[in-house]
Amino acid sequence: MSDNVAFANPSRECPGSAFNGYLMLAVLAAIIVFEVLLVTNALPGGEAGKASKLLFVGQLVFSILALVFIAIGFFMIQPNQAMVLTLFGEYRGTVRRDGLHWTWPWIAKQKVSARAHNIHSEKVKINDLRGNPIEIACNVVWRVADTAQAVFDVDDYKEFVNIQIEAGLRTVGARHPYDDMSDEDETTLRGSADVVNHELREELNDRLAVAGIHVDEAGLTHLAYAPEIAGAMLRRQQADAVIAARKKVVIGAVSMVEDALEKLSSDGIVELDDERKAAMVSNLMVVLCGDRDAQPVVNAGTLYQ
Repeated sequence: MSDNVAFANPSRECPGSAFNGYLMLAVLAAIIVFEVLLVTNALPGGEAGKASKLLFVGQLVFSILALVFIAIGFFMIQPNQAMVLTLFGEYRGTVRRDGLHWTWPWIAKQKVSARAHNIHSEKVKINDLRGNPIEIACNVVWRVADTAQAVFDVDDYKEFVNIQIEAGLRTVGARHPYDDMSDEDETTLRGSADVVNHELREELNDRLAVAGIHVDEAGLTHLAYAPEIAGAMLRRQQADAVIAARKKVVIGAVSMVEDALEKLSSDGIVELDDERKAAMVSNLMVVLCGDRDAQPVVNAGTLYQ
């Protein structure tokens, strides 16, 4: 973005000046009282001269114009809101102090919310690092950090945020695979939520800095394979789970068989040659690794008959 000519001279927020609104409200009340007294006590009768009538009309018109002039300049700011002031298109600062304020009527005013905004994006279909189509969505909490950039550097900063959230989500989603299909310990969208959320927040902050927007929090809320490959990927995940479970069972069985042979030999319970050891290992492995309960077979003879 730094190479973009349109963003070479970004706007910068500066404090704006405004008068105390309550003081100007008192002035407004004084003008209203003056008009009431003028109409009730100074209304000229039929015997008054032309000069008196002109003076009365002039005072009444002037007080009404003053009333309208002061009334137009009032504006109110709630907590976590800001008012951007412009004079004939020129930026004159931002007022962030909450309360009642007054400024000159020819100063244009635009209110900007500095509160936190929460956006839940639509589901976006993208390809992960390995080219698998996936569906992904996120939740973003953002706020306006620089009102001048938000108002003057982009056309519609709220629409800009929505578009950049989708673009940033696509970028981060394409950096990593959905799941780890190899033995390498790599970052995945499904297994590395903290890393992916951090990358998404940094990506969005970089993209939205031009609009004076700061992202406080960003995280994935939906992650799934696209429907056309969801069935195949589910079978692959089930196969991986079965293989992993079998691997643990076999490793445990080998350890148990080794302990049993060592215990029999050390305690002198029975002397086993290599052939008998092989037979015992085979039987124990079948019992420990089988999916069904073993059915014992009673051998009335010996191993050699």
